[in-house]
Amino acid sequence: MTRIFHVSDVHFGTEDRDALAWFAAEVKAASPDLVLVTGDLTAAARTSEFAAAGDWLAGLAAPVRIEPGTHDLPVYNPVLRLTRPYARLARLVARVGRPAVLDDVSLVSLKTTARAQWRTNWSLGHVGRSALARTLAEVRAAPASRPIIAACHHPLVDMGTRTKGSTRGGAAALAALAEAGVTAVVSGHTHDPFDRMWPHGDGAVRLIGAGTLSERVRETMPSYNRITVVDGEIDNFVVSHGEGSGR
Repeated sequence: MTRIFHVSDVHFGTEDRDALAWFAAEVKAASPDLVLVTGDLTAAARTSEFAAAGDWLAGLAAPVRIEPGTHDLPVYNPVLRLTRPYARLARLVARVGRPAVLDDVSLVSLKTTARAQWRTNWSLGHVGRSALARTLAEVRAAPASRPIIAACHHPLVDMGTRTKGSTRGGAAALAALAEAGVTAVVSGHTHDPFDRMWPHGDGAVRLIGAGTLSERVRETMPSYNRITVVDGEIDNFVVSHGEGSGR
């Protein structure tokens, strides 16, 4: 069995310290195979926010994989955002990122962030051709015998949550992932968890979203997802702060 603790939108700078301590205790008690963070570790990509995030992630003592979120690109430094948007995040990944050995599932990345867009709200998702091509290459290289999970920050299609806004190229990317054999897509951004099936052709892709561990809650309290993979089957259970450790 492979166990992945999926968390998103921690937003250091507006983090919920009680929720962070609770999640750290959950990781210590369960020793998951991977802690997957689908973006927005920080509120504004400040150096101090990344430093605090790094300290917290290092303290988890578990393999960590981090996908970029919109708030992980500099908000108040436009020059750095346009020239080296992922530099601070890359330093964090070099510090705390540890590869995990996942025997039952393949995990691939899909970048949905952009340093700039031809629309006023740059926090919305965007899937570029090169980003999708890289992901599809990862999918083709994955063992055919395992389910494949694609990880990104933005939901590729509208999930009906309170957080609105379209991901440009998201629907086409999701169709391409489905045709390539991706089993599930996990994301964040909405601050509310979701778990839906998206039909495509004769099958379907599972769309799983994580909530937040920040003070910026929407409809649900701080939470994370416990994703397990057994014999090719993916199971997901939302664990909320104050409701126990689930299963």
